[in-house]
Amino acid sequence: MSDQNPPPAVSDTQPIRKPTIPKDAAVLVVEDNVSNFVLIARMLGYLGIHCEWKTSGYEVVEYADTLPRLDLILMDIRLPYEDGYGALKKIRASERFKSVPIVAVTAEASLEQMKKAQDSGFDGFLGKPLDPDRFPDQIRRILNGEPVWEFN
Repeated sequence: MSDQNPPPAVSDTQPIRKPTIPKDAAVLVVEDNVSNFVLIARMLGYLGIHCEWKTSGYEVVEYADTLPRLDLILMDIRLPYEDGYGALKKIRASERFKSVPIVAVTAEASLEQMKKAQDSGFDGFLGKPLDPDRFPDQIRRILNGEPVWEFN
């Protein structure tokens, strides 16, 4: 017989809560590739999230200003006319959108690119190809104020 005490019983009966999505959440997807946008729109739709689409960073603030509500911007980095970094600066300069989370969504998914996005002021990073199994939880976490910095 051993003198060691058995480990204490786990008494945590609280269920694990999944983050919820704010009611009527609205997302602006800035993506120049139609197939990528369709995938993102379908995954957001599955979550009950309405999304708008812009194909370039050019005039993104003017477009966003026409939207009645904006909870999140998913921004590709490599865009025609004006890249995601240029668009990010303009959005951050707008008083209305200063607190809206802006997440870089890019095929240039590396630690170096993630660090560059972080240093530039993005609020998160999702590497492409997006994982349909992980995407819903990533979006829930972002909309609940949790920073998400992930690349496959």
